[in-house]
Amino acid sequence: MFTLLDEVMPGDVSAGIARRMVARRKEHGMSQTALSSKSGVSLSSLRRFEQSHEISLTSLINIAFALGCEGDFEGLFAHPYYRDIDAVVAARGDSGKVVGGKVGGKGRQGQ
Repeated sequence: MFTLLDEVMPGDVSAGIARRMVARRKEHGMSQTALSSKSGVSLSSLRRFEQSHEISLTSLINIAFALGCEGDFEGLFAHPYYRDIDAVVAARGDSGKVVGGKVGGKGRQGQ
């Protein structure tokens, strides 16, 4: 049975991003102060992100560049959404292949 507890919520996503950022920072042997300096993001913003998972998109991108993770953004919004099977067929065109994408339905993929 499917419940709302099975759905990933926005807070879960931001917490996961913050957790992975802390892991990358530590792998680089960087303190919060060092990452703040290298990224140009204020120390208070960096601490707020690590503790309450809130940060501006610009600051997040600057942190990603400072940690060498800028390529991780390439997959964000990269897959087209197909309203129905006819849209999938139309996207196939002459190649007969569909790369990525989501087909209708509920949840994250259908919104």
